[in-house]
Amino acid sequence: MLPAPATVETLEPDEAEERQRRAAGALAARGARPGDRVAFCLPSSADLLCAVLGAARTGVIPVLLNATLTTVERDLMLADAEPVHSVVDAASLATLVDGPAVELAPLPLTRPMHYTSGTTGRPRGVTTGLWDEATAAAVFEDEADQWGFSPADRHMVCSPMYHTVSIRFAAGTLLRGGSLVILSRFDAATALDVVRRLRPTTAFLVPTHIQRLLGLPDLDPDERFDSFRLLAHAGAPCPPGLKRAALARVGPDVLWEFYGSTEGQFTACSPKEWLERPGTVGRARPGRRLAITPATGDVGDRPGGDGSVGTVWCQVPPFAHFSYWGDEVATHDAWRGDAFTVGDVGSLDADGYLFLSGRRHDLIITGGVNVYPAEIEAVLDEVPGVDEVAVFALPDEAWGQRVCAAVVGRPGLEVDALRAAAAARLAPYKRPKQYLIASDLPHTATGKLLRRAVPEHLGLDRGD
Repeated sequence: MLPAPATVETLEPDEAEERQRRAAGALAARGARPGDRVAFCLPSSADLLCAVLGAARTGVIPVLLNATLTTVERDLMLADAEPVHSVVDAASLATLVDGPAVELAPLPLTRPMHYTSGTTGRPRGVTTGLWDEATAAAVFEDEADQWGFSPADRHMVCSPMYHTVSIRFAAGTLLRGGSLVILSRFDAATALDVVRRLRPTTAFLVPTHIQRLLGLPDLDPDERFDSFRLLAHAGAPCPPGLKRAALARVGPDVLWEFYGSTEGQFTACSPKEWLERPGTVGRARPGRRLAITPATGDVGDRPGGDGSVGTVWCQVPPFAHFSYWGDEVATHDAWRGDAFTVGDVGSLDADGYLFLSGRRHDLIITGGVNVYPAEIEAVLDEVPGVDEVAVFALPDEAWGQRVCAAVVGRPGLEVDALRAAAAARLAPYKRPKQYLIASDLPHTATGKLLRRAVPEHLGLDRGD
C-alpha cells in the first residue's frame, strides 16, 4: 500500500499559543495532573505539536510513540508507559485542541518522553521528570541559544514528531516567536516545493532525507537553497560525498551537524570545522565535556585526545539528567556520576573533536579482532556510484564472524571497485569478505539504518 500524500501546514506563534492553552485545558478536564503521562501515537501535525507543548507547559508529561507501530506494538508500549490518557486517532486529537483555555508556564516544565529507536534492543522511554521554572529556562536556552532561534525564523518540520529533535527545534522556534511549516511526513518532492515556495530559514534532516532531496529529477544542478540560515543534520553518519554535495547547495555557514541521542546532546559541528576535519561530529556543546573510556573504566581515568578508541561519555549539567522509564538497572548502567553514555564508540583528537566508530552493539569480532562497521562504511561510501552502505556480520566457521557489506548503488557499480577501495584504505581484517548489491536497505521511520535487520531484509541466515 502506498503511503498517503504528505500534507503541509503552517503555524504562527500566536495561533500556536491559543491551541496549546486549549489542549492543556482539555487534558486537565480529563483529569491529567502534573507528573502524569499522556500518550500520543499520531503522524506529525500542528495539532499534535500544540497538544504536546500544552501538556508540557502544565507539567503533564507527553509520551510520543512511533506512528507507524502496529496496533500490537503500540499497545505494548502504552502498557509500558502507563498513561492516564491516550490519543491515537485524528478525531480525538481535534477534540483535545478545542478544550477550555488555561494559563500555561512560559516554557515546558518537562521533556516529552520519547522512546529509544530500538535499533540495539528493546526500546526504552527516556524521561526527565518535572522541572521548576529556573531549570525549565536552562533547558530551553541550552537548545534555543545553540541554534539561535528567533522571531525571524520559519522552521520546516520534516522529521516525525516522535523523533525528539522535531519537538526541540519546533518548540524552540515557536517559543522564540518564529513560525513553522509542518510536513505530515517526509516526502522529498513536497519538501522541495516547501523550500521553493515558503522559503524556510531552518530545518533538520537526516542524511537519508538529504540524499532523497538532492536526488530528485527536477532539481536543477545549479539550484541553491538560499533561504536557509541553518540546515542541521544528525541521526546517522553522513557520507562525505553527500555532505559536500549538500554544502554546495547552501551558504558558507549553514550546514551544521550534531551528535546526539534520545537521551541527550553531545556535540555540534560547523561546516568550517567539518571541512578542516572531515568525518568529525564536532566538539562538546557548551556546558558539556566528552571523555573516551574503556567499557568498564571510570569516566575520569582517560579523557581521550590521543586518538584511542573507546566508549564515548558525556558529562552534562544537572538539567540534562535523564532516566529510563521503569528500568533502574539500565539507568544505573548509563551513568557514571554526572556523565552518561549510550554505548557509542569513538575517539577524540588533541583538540577535542569527536570521531565516531559506531555503536558497541554493532561491533563485529572477526578472528578475535574488533571491527566497527562505521569505519568501513565511510570508506565504501566514497566509491563513485555508491548511494548507501551497510556493513554487518554473518556467522563464519573460520572467523567466528565475517565482515559483509550490502551496497545500494547506481547502474554500473562493480564489486571490484568496492574491493579496491577497501584494499587501499583498510587493514585486511576490516575488509568485507562478502559484498551484496541491494536495491534498498531497511530504515527506521526517522531514517536511521536498521543494521541489525539487514540480513533478514536480504534473506540471509544470521545463524541465530
